[in-house]
Amino acid sequence: MGVNVRIPGPLRKVTNGEPQVELEAANVQETIDLLESRFPGIKERLCDESGDLRYFVNVYLNGEDVRFLQGLQTATKAGDELSIVPAVAGDKKAFAFAALHHGL
Repeated sequence: MGVNVRIPGPLRKVTNGEPQVELEAANVQETIDLLESRFPGIKERLCDESGDLRYFVNVYLNGEDVRFLQGLQTATKAGDELSIVPAVAGDKKAFAFAALHHGL
């Protein structure tokens, strides 16, 4: 049993329709890197050029926002649930532009 990663609908075109994926990873960064190796192109939709999470992408580990934990270095273990959630608050036009531009 690994980390159960929940994929939002807009990213399922990259994951061939898979709504969730189980991966063996030590932290959130490694989880994203493993997602990228399995589904090329997903990382650029989650992370910016410097490797940080994009401002309109939220990642929750067992219901806790990783930005308030140890960020991408937040440790993961078997049985954890990692949810990728596109932000929906704020200006709808700005979000729609960002989502289209980054493939969410």
